[in-house]
Amino acid sequence: MKNSEMIQRDLAHIWHPCTQMKDHESLPLVPVKRAEGVWLEDFEGNRYIDGISSWWVNLFGHANPYISAKLTEQASTLEHVLLAGFTHEPAVTLAERLCEIAPGDLNKVFFADNGSSAVEVALKMSYHAHLNNGKDRPLFLSLTNSYHGETIGALSVGDVELYKKTYEQILIRSVQTPVPKDRTYEAAEEAAEQLENILKTLSTRISALIVEPLVQCAGSMHMYHPHYLVRARELCKRYDIHLIADEIAVGFGRTGTMFACEQAGVSPDFLCLSKGLTGGYMPLAVVVTTDEMYKRFYCDYLEYKAFLHSHSYTGNPLGCSCANAVLDIFERDDVIVSNREKAEWMHEMIKPFETLSCVKEVRQTGMIAAVELEGFAPKDRVNLEIFQYCLKRGVFVRPLGSVLYFMPPYIISYEEMKQLIETAYEAVKSL
Repeated sequence: MKNSEMIQRDLAHIWHPCTQMKDHESLPLVPVKRAEGVWLEDFEGNRYIDGISSWWVNLFGHANPYISAKLTEQASTLEHVLLAGFTHEPAVTLAERLCEIAPGDLNKVFFADNGSSAVEVALKMSYHAHLNNGKDRPLFLSLTNSYHGETIGALSVGDVELYKKTYEQILIRSVQTPVPKDRTYEAAEEAAEQLENILKTLSTRISALIVEPLVQCAGSMHMYHPHYLVRARELCKRYDIHLIADEIAVGFGRTGTMFACEQAGVSPDFLCLSKGLTGGYMPLAVVVTTDEMYKRFYCDYLEYKAFLHSHSYTGNPLGCSCANAVLDIFERDDVIVSNREKAEWMHEMIKPFETLSCVKEVRQTGMIAAVELEGFAPKDRVNLEIFQYCLKRGVFVRPLGSVLYFMPPYIISYEEMKQLIETAYEAVKSL
């Protein structure tokens, strides 16, 4: 089969996410036949380095032999059973392991299907916990420039202007507090003071503050100092506000520690995880919370305080088996130490971008690097130019507007990373 045939069949029926479909009148889709390691391969044998881990989900490479074997083994034993009134070994084992490695006293796991669903669970659980405690707190607080997903609740606590403007009339109520403007300690302290001013006025109406620790990934890879998390944790406790850490994109070693919160030495009330949880194999998400939160819902049936949330595929055994395989690899291969070494490679390789006149800033946190461009208008579609330039040369990147970023799978080699970043450098240089 040729690429063109697959593209024709696709466009006859599929409506793609995050895409203006009219673009595909002139911009061909990229059909992928197979993948291995960091490489994607189309139907005509062209290969591309996956520089963004397929939307940040793939940690240990495509078609990873170990994860694939565990998935196959599980599929031949138990593919799914409802988690209401039933349980199974993969879910139990995964919950035990997540609670063991989660920061602080996070000891209870609620399963969901994807990142947005995890955020929905955390929001509802926070509000309901306050309600069960006799407090009605209908507002949520989030950071400016934030993104937490695209279901209605998750979208409501985000701060992406286009989404807000389009869906404003159907969103739940939320308030934004300024994100630290840069990665300095001083900016973190200034933003914390602004947070406190809001809490002084609205704390009795706010259920929770939700943050993306250290890096606002969909928010153009904006990065800030860990001190802000320290102050946010302190203020939330003082004003009886729950802290939700959305580590869907930054968890599982992406920032240099297993969880980004660890770099601030804090533990949230709710920890949302997805994406890398299954190494890019299956949709799965969890919300990890405290025994104290769990107890607010624990009562006789007729008190009607039980948490009201369920998904058909909650705790799916296939997804849980993939997640357990991912944790096996973390334990076996000392991934965090390896990632720190690779982050140093990345740090050296992105330095040449600083010499380009169209580059405003180069920044990095762990295995996430971003190059922010300036001097381009939205109509220039500089992201599309970079995408096309790189794709023709065997590299797949997907810039966020004028921000080019790198989030490759952790198994990337030195030479592959060099090819990825040098190709992107030449793309920017050619603009």
